[in-house]
Amino acid sequence: MAQKFDPVTLEILWRRLISLVDEADAAVGRTAFSALIRDAHDYTCALFNSKGTLVCQSTYVTPGQLGGMTRGLKQTCTIFPREACKPGDVFLVNDPWMFAGHLNDICAIAPIFYQGKVVAFTATTFHHDDIGGRPGTLGRDVIEEGLFLPLVKLYDGGVLNQALMDVILKNVRVPENVEGDIRSQVTACHVCSEKLIMMMDETSLDSIDDLSEEINRLTERSMRDAIEKVPDGTYRATRLVEQLGKEEDIKIQVAIEVNGSNVIADFDGSSPQVDWGVNIVYNFTYAYVHFALKTALDPHTPNNEGSTRPVILKAPEGSIVNCTYPAAVAARTTPGHLITEIIYEALAPALPDRVLANSGTSGGIQCLLYGRRHTGKQFVFNLFVMGGLGAKSSVDGNTSLVFPGNASNMPLEIVESDTPLIAVKKEMICDSGGPGKMRGGLAKEVAWKVPDDEYAPIPPVRIVSMGGRFKYPAKGLFGGKPGTRFVAIIGDKVYDKGIADENAYPGDIIRYYSASGGGYGDPLERDPEKVEEDVINEYVSLEKAKEDYGVVIDPKTMKVDVAATEKLRESLKQTK
Repeated sequence: MAQKFDPVTLEILWRRLISLVDEADAAVGRTAFSALIRDAHDYTCALFNSKGTLVCQSTYVTPGQLGGMTRGLKQTCTIFPREACKPGDVFLVNDPWMFAGHLNDICAIAPIFYQGKVVAFTATTFHHDDIGGRPGTLGRDVIEEGLFLPLVKLYDGGVLNQALMDVILKNVRVPENVEGDIRSQVTACHVCSEKLIMMMDETSLDSIDDLSEEINRLTERSMRDAIEKVPDGTYRATRLVEQLGKEEDIKIQVAIEVNGSNVIADFDGSSPQVDWGVNIVYNFTYAYVHFALKTALDPHTPNNEGSTRPVILKAPEGSIVNCTYPAAVAARTTPGHLITEIIYEALAPALPDRVLANSGTSGGIQCLLYGRRHTGKQFVFNLFVMGGLGAKSSVDGNTSLVFPGNASNMPLEIVESDTPLIAVKKEMICDSGGPGKMRGGLAKEVAWKVPDDEYAPIPPVRIVSMGGRFKYPAKGLFGGKPGTRFVAIIGDKVYDKGIADENAYPGDIIRYYSASGGGYGDPLERDPEKVEEDVINEYVSLEKAKEDYGVVIDPKTMKVDVAATEKLRESLKQTK
């Protein structure tokens, strides 16, 4: 008979489970080697029951990794059933189709034993600095993109498989970072295991399966209640995504069918998979469909498998959103992160107050810098160059957040500590946010210099960028205007149609101008006092305050001229 829990006990145990995964997450912050993990938090920790069902995540995760883990753990339990596991086992896998969608995301999985039996699994997925192969968008298939690890044991009963570790380290450019980060993953699994065993000792639980099922049942009910508030019907959206160096665009098309407490997301009509690294595996599409629906409909309930149960994903096999092996997948975030805003756009007529306008961060740029220091030692550095979020019905878009990937911006100075490059600038760009009743988040400029002194790196410094918004800016909603597009400048060369694999030399300055967020609502309805505040903060210029918002501000007093503003706005409305 299933164990029952009263509401107070259930809440205490639920929160305790989340806190122990958060402790595993904190252990990563103290032990990881690479800035991408340590500072940008491009990793995820989660806890699963003995059947591989997601129980809870750490408070701070990346949705793409979590969605892949949610599906991948069940496959793990099929390949290595509980009966085949031993205390001290740790598995590694980076199969894109099994977990998080590209080779750099390595998942470490450990069974948790209590009283001689497997009671749970803990898992961590890290985006590693390097996995060998051709970085970024350069590969034409996954075989070119780096080292492919099927589900294998790194530790067998607590004994390290040194041969496997040696194979991994011989295939990467920065072995000390990769080894340190893998050991950090194992540490996080150990912390999660120890804390769960401690909890079970203190609460006299001999299993968490009944507890996890009750948690998932309540979460599913909460999600279904939220879905039932959406009018039944089919909601559609289509997005074109530019292809680097090609005239032909990729099309992503979705129909969201709401029927009672169920949702079907159907991507029929989307483009076929392509011959470069922007293909998306089913798991990654699943992850961001779920993320979009969860954040729009039921954002406050802790996340677990229960919230996914009302959602069915249909994605044609062999399409850009459900590619087949051996498709290249390294830059799957370029179109994959757009899935969230495509879902938002489709649902906007039904949920106008629950969605964002398009974000400059969706499909935003990940910059990979690599080469050799003057000593000959290799360096690899990953940096997110994110722009502005789209505005919401009552809130301006945030500036420079990693959305929907949910990693962190890192201080520009970290580039100086981990590479031979010198930080030059990092600042918001005036007039870049999409105008609207609520303004889109601003773009930013980031710049580094390749030194030309005795510490100059051995040329060239290689630059690989994964992202978009070169051709199509973030659109506004309900009369809001679009944001700005992405542009890069290396030395004296401008890249406004894409950047894939470029070289920088001593003395060159590398400048990235990120994309910005779209506005929400008619700009002429924006509160003039908000425009005044934007001008004072140098988010909007005096000229654009008049041109985009119809607000006249006295340049001497920096106050709104109310009469002139009313007159100008009336004139602008008549010319629409």
